[in-house]
Amino acid sequence: MTDAEIIPLNPEALIPLATVNGQVVVDLPKDLYIPPDAMKVLLEAFEGPLDFLLYLIRKQNLDILDIPIAAVTRQYMEYIELMQELSLELAAEYLVMAAILAEIKSRMLLPRSNDAENTEEDPRAELVRRLQEYERYKQAAEDLDKLPRQERELFIVEADGSLISVDKPLPSVNMRDLMTALMDVMKRAEHSTNHHIQLDALSVREKMTFILETMQDKEHFLFTSLFDLREGRLGVVVTFLAMLELLKQSLIDFVQATAFAPIYLKTKAA
Repeated sequence: MTDAEIIPLNPEALIPLATVNGQVVVDLPKDLYIPPDAMKVLLEAFEGPLDFLLYLIRKQNLDILDIPIAAVTRQYMEYIELMQELSLELAAEYLVMAAILAEIKSRMLLPRSNDAENTEEDPRAELVRRLQEYERYKQAAEDLDKLPRQERELFIVEADGSLISVDKPLPSVNMRDLMTALMDVMKRAEHSTNHHIQLDALSVREKMTFILETMQDKEHFLFTSLFDLREGRLGVVVTFLAMLELLKQSLIDFVQATAFAPIYLKTKAA
């Protein structure tokens, strides 16, 4: 048995990188070119440096009027360094804000003057003003975005109403409805009769003629308007019997627009 040189295996070389046409590829092709900027990612989580700064303040429940500038600056710089390490595209505005925070931090470290006449303004005042103004505009934009928007929540639909026909069947008038309407007329007749008058005998046939003449050239006629309350209860009964006789002879019909609506008389000719 001859001595053979033992070559240690590289575990990483056995890890498949991809599968092409059913073949496992464990080595990168020598002629493969990867552009330097191929792995760069554009970060869109924040709309700008003020948006990110406001996020840091809200995350820690800080008072926007009393910002601990040292802690916020440290976190902001960590974000800048992280973006640079990950090779993420970073807008120049973030670097400008980092410089502003560093300047404010340095001014906060300087000793304050005790002169009452020359009171130095808080170095954070301008930054607080910009943050408050940005917060107002951002909240207004969010409120506007929540409103219903055409072509997003609302869609305009146009329909030709002339092509829409609805067949609305009329409810049938039963005897119970007729008796209820008759009782109402009877009660009104009692209230209208103040003294007893001997009237001539009423004829159902005459009432039938009266009803047909009254309804002539009219499509609908209100049921209660055909009763003459001056004739008393007898007149109401005779008029109602005349209506029933006309209904029996198929000369009139009782109709309602909707359930429990007033009852109308309609001639068959109409």
